Amino acid sequence: MKKELGLVLVTTAMMIYTCQAVSNLHPLILIPGNGGNQLEARLTKDYKPTSLLCNRWYPIERNKEGWFRLWFDPTVLLAPFTTCFAQRMTLYYDKDQDDYCNAPGVETRVPHFGSTQSLLFLDPNLKKITTYMATLVESLENIGYVDGKTMFGAPYDFRYGLAPKDHPCHVGSKFLKDLKDLVEKASNYNGGKPVILVSHSLGGLFTLQLLNRNEPSWRQKFIKHFVALSAPWGGTVDEMLTFASGNTLGVPLVNPLLVREEQRSSESNLWLMPNPKVFRNEKPIVITPNATYSAHNMLQFLNDIGFPDGIYPYKTRTSVLMDQLEAPGVPLTCVIGTGVDTAETLYYDRRGFDEQPEIVCGDGDGTVNMVSLLGHESLWSNAKNQTLKTIRIPGVTHTDILKDDAALGEIVKEISGINSQFLSVEKVNVQ
Repeated sequence: MKKELGLVLVTTAMMIYTCQAVSNLHPLILIPGNGGNQLEARLTKDYKPTSLLCNRWYPIERNKEGWFRLWFDPTVLLAPFTTCFAQRMTLYYDKDQDDYCNAPGVETRVPHFGSTQSLLFLDPNLKKITTYMATLVESLENIGYVDGKTMFGAPYDFRYGLAPKDHPCHVGSKFLKDLKDLVEKASNYNGGKPVILVSHSLGGLFTLQLLNRNEPSWRQKFIKHFVALSAPWGGTVDEMLTFASGNTLGVPLVNPLLVREEQRSSESNLWLMPNPKVFRNEKPIVITPNATYSAHNMLQFLNDIGFPDGIYPYKTRTSVLMDQLEAPGVPLTCVIGTGVDTAETLYYDRRGFDEQPEIVCGDGDGTVNMVSLLGHESLWSNAKNQTLKTIRIPGVTHTDILKDDAALGEIVKEISGINSQFLSVEKVNVQ
C-alpha cells in the first residue's frame, strides 16, 4: 500500500510539471544530517598513531596529495581499525581558544561542496549498503531538478557544531557562511528565484541557525521555503545513550566502547542532547540505582558518566545555543516518521555505564523522539507570520524517510506544490 501510494504521489507531482518549463523550478539545496556526507582526511608529520596498524601508511588507497576517505570507511568494522578510525575522528576542545579542533596531525576536508555527489553514497564502492540521499536525489531529478544547475548539495564536517555568536566556532561558522553564499549563488544562477532548503536531521538545526542569523530582508529575498525532514528540534534521548555507553548506530561487530570517547568529543553530538526547552517536564530519561537524570540536569549527567570535560563547553556554548530557537521566519514544512519504537528511558543497573542499558521505548522515528520531531509546533505555533505544516508518515524511520516510497511521494509532492505556489498550512496524516 505504501509503495502504491508513493508511486501515485510521484506521478501526480510529475504531472504538475507537464505544462511547466524546467526554468520555472525554484533552486533547491540539500543539507544532510549527522554522518550524511563523505569526509576526507590527510595525515601530517604530527600524527601520532596509537598502534602499528594505525601508522601513516594506513589506509593504502589515497590520492597523490595524501587524502583518503575517512567517512565512511568499511574497515571501521574491524576492531583494530575501529580504534584508528576513532582516533582520527576525535575532536578536542581547547578551553583557551574556546573552540574545537582536529586531533594533532589530522587534516580533514569535505569534498564536492555545492554538488549532491558526496550525499548520494557514503562510500561509492559500496553503494547498496551506504546509500544516503541517492533515492531522494533521483526522485527530484524525475521532476526536472539538475545537479549543479537547479539542485545543489551542502555537505559539511558533521562532527563540528555551532556556538553562540559571542563564541568562536571556526568550522561551523565557515559552513554557515559557505551555505549562505551557496544560497545566493543558486538564486542568482536561476534568475533571482528564491531557494528551497531541504534538510535532513541535524541539517535542520544548521539551517535554522542560518535563517536565525540573517536579517528578515535577506530571508525574504533568497528563501522560498524550508522543508525539514526528521528534524531533531529538541535533540534525542538516543544521544544520552551515546554519551553514556557508546552507540554503534546499528553497525555490526563494532564494540560501542571503542567509539564512545570519539562520540563524546563530537561538538554536534553535544548539541543533539535533549533540549530542556523542548523536553520541558522533569521526567527522568536515564535511571540508575543511585541517581536519575532529565534534560534539566545534564551537567550532573556528564560528570557522572565520566565525561567532566564536556561540562564547560556544554554550559558556555551548547546550552546557550539550545535556548536560541527562534522561528525560522520563512514557510516551514516538517516531514516526520511516526509510530516507530524510539528510546525514551534508559535503565542502568549496578554494572554502570560501560554496559548497555535496558531501553524503554516511546513514539518517534526510531532515532528522534516525538516531542522533538514536533518541537516546531510547541516552539513556534504562536509566532507571528510563521507558516507551519506537518506531514506525518506512519512507520517510517529516521533514515528511511529518504528512500521510502510513501515518504518520497509526499516530499516530492510538497516540493512540486511549493514550485506551483499551491501552499497549505494544515497538518497531513498519511494513512
